[in-house]
Amino acid sequence: MGKSVLVTGGCGFIGANFVRLILESCPDWKVVNLDKLTYAGNLANLDDVADHRNYTFVKGDICDRALVADIFKSQGIDTVVHFAAESHVDRSIVGPEEFIRTNVHGTFTLLEAARTAWQPGVEGSGAEKCRFLHVSTDEVYGSLGETGYFTEETPYDPRSPYSASKASSDHLARAYFHTYGLPVLITNCSNNYGPYQFPEKLLPLIFNNCLKGEKLPVYGDGGNIRDWLYVLDHCEAIVDVLEKGALGESYNIGGHNEKKNIEVVELLCDMVDEKVGLLPSGAKRRSLITFVKDRLGHDRRYAIDATKIADQLGWKPKYTFEQGIEKTVEWYLANRAWMDSVIEGSYGEYYEKMYGNREIEG
Repeated sequence: MGKSVLVTGGCGFIGANFVRLILESCPDWKVVNLDKLTYAGNLANLDDVADHRNYTFVKGDICDRALVADIFKSQGIDTVVHFAAESHVDRSIVGPEEFIRTNVHGTFTLLEAARTAWQPGVEGSGAEKCRFLHVSTDEVYGSLGETGYFTEETPYDPRSPYSASKASSDHLARAYFHTYGLPVLITNCSNNYGPYQFPEKLLPLIFNNCLKGEKLPVYGDGGNIRDWLYVLDHCEAIVDVLEKGALGESYNIGGHNEKKNIEVVELLCDMVDEKVGLLPSGAKRRSLITFVKDRLGHDRRYAIDATKIADQLGWKPKYTFEQGIEKTVEWYLANRAWMDSVIEGSYGEYYEKMYGNREIEG
């Protein structure tokens, strides 16, 4: 029997890729996309599936208890994949309140709606067939030294208002499993990249600046390390967790692609040079790299140990970093109009006001 899936934040970067994957590969699943359409939510991300028979879009706030309760009831929701979140570290440093509201209170609202609708612990409710998958981040673990990896047993040590809000929501979700028996699953992923990523993030920002011949600002010495995960690999991992994951468990999802930020920027420069030619001056785009003052509380290294999901569920990433970057650059080159429309909207004014020519962390 097909699932009735509530996807929160389905018009965002990862959410849109997940919605499209489900509609393409799970023909008996129904998808209800609840998105507030904040600055990073874009209906154009799902233009190609807007009229799909198994797809319904609802504009709304995950903190709206009445709306969320009505969706569970009217759509017969038996599965939640919770992407919706304020997710940008720099924004959380400047304005943390919205992160607490959306990431903590919004998650609470969804958990309560699921608990009310599914009635876990009540005989015959069918709650054991339901799933609430909370999508989180490796940033909840804090910062690593030069060696070691985050595992599912790594103590939480968030360093920014963003990561603290996600850690809080992880704990809430886990508490609802232990206290009420809600069928919760948690995933913590490394840095995603790929099509439809909002241009405040490192890869699309650097790519766009490369095309325009503008400075490529890099925080600190560029030595901060992240584990990069192609977004379609992440989405397929989420499906595996939904279908095969053990209730109450957390699964780390990583791409096995540790790269320094400067390495990522240099690779993008070289790819753009190769695909569109050198700058009008004849210079290579690496000449645009400019090091700027580091971000407050900038974690030095993240690295995911994804052994558990590989051993227990059989998931492994399909794409190397080089393969994923190639596909990503080709997508952005073929979809310049999408990028231009986003930058020319409200984001462009915000970026100029807040950041100027600074790097935005991935």
